[in-house]
Amino acid sequence: MTAAEPAPTRPVPADLATVEPGHRLPGRTAHVTRATLVAYAGASLDRNPIHWDERFAQGVGLPDVIAHGMWTMGAAMQLVVDWCGDAGRVIECSTKFVAPVVVPHDSGADVELGGVVRSVADGRATVEVSATCQGKKVLGRALAVIRL
Repeated sequence: MTAAEPAPTRPVPADLATVEPGHRLPGRTAHVTRATLVAYAGASLDRNPIHWDERFAQGVGLPDVIAHGMWTMGAAMQLVVDWCGDAGRVIECSTKFVAPVVVPHDSGADVELGGVVRSVADGRATVEVSATCQGKKVLGRALAVIRL
């Protein structure tokens, strides 16, 4: 980054002291490309060819290459981390993978993310995260519990 370039902006963390059930997290779009998947495969050591080899993925019945489920979950949880301001506040997270994120070669894919606080009790908040791709839900019951 040169002196003329502005510093990247990060979302402003929520004022956790005022969080109540029904509070909506700022949504965002996570874009994933084949290059993202290759980099993730190297970092995670999950080199299953369904994540990078179109011919292989189609040969096992998939429509195309699909994103790693844990990449998708990580993108969803990053929304929560940015909202609360500190990854150390996330004390639990879970999800059910309900549909794959199909990643076409030329365009990649967009995962639309959002979240809502479902409960606040005992110094904790439970956040339900939504994740869709092309209008289809890809994560089900994606929950994060954060320490307030």
